[in-house]
Amino acid sequence: MTESDHLIQVGNRILRSGKVVAGVDEAGRGCLAGPVVAGAVILDENQPIHGLRDSKTLSEKKRNEFFEQIQGKALAYSVGITEAEEIDRINILQAALLAMEKAVLILHKRPDCILIDGNSKTSLPIEQKAIVKGDSRCACIAAASIVAKVTRDRIMTEIERKYPGYGFSRHKGYPTKEHFAALKNLGPCPIHRKSFKGVL
Repeated sequence: MTESDHLIQVGNRILRSGKVVAGVDEAGRGCLAGPVVAGAVILDENQPIHGLRDSKTLSEKKRNEFFEQIQGKALAYSVGITEAEEIDRINILQAALLAMEKAVLILHKRPDCILIDGNSKTSLPIEQKAIVKGDSRCACIAAASIVAKVTRDRIMTEIERKYPGYGFSRHKGYPTKEHFAALKNLGPCPIHRKSFKGVL
């Protein structure tokens, strides 16, 4: 059995119970700038997407290819966003969970259950299961990780046009040497997370 077949089977075991299941994951939690973005995906077991896996293990080209497949084959997908100002106000964990809740609530098909990457659950009144390393264990979570990552990367590329000089299109807000050098020279901009170490 291939890794992708295993991922699909994990999700389908729950799908065979008759429940509509959404995978949920986020991107950008460890960044110094920009929003945290969550993806929610309900896969169609009749249109499996082969090769799905954690977005962090995929090239940008492959993530974009999978994103197109998800758009065309998934029963439903959505994104939720929590901006940097809110991250500073409520902390990154709560901001990530809030983004997940937003993503689930705007799905055009209501799930009976959500599978969340990690060890924290949302406050939504819905059956849910947190799965550590879920993006490498469950197809729908892997799909959600791709939706979140591709969406956030595109947001950060657009942000560079508004705030040039930081290199956002390259490092996407993560704490790289280039990013720290730009912070030292330019100071933080409005989309930096002021509560994160190294920003101020």
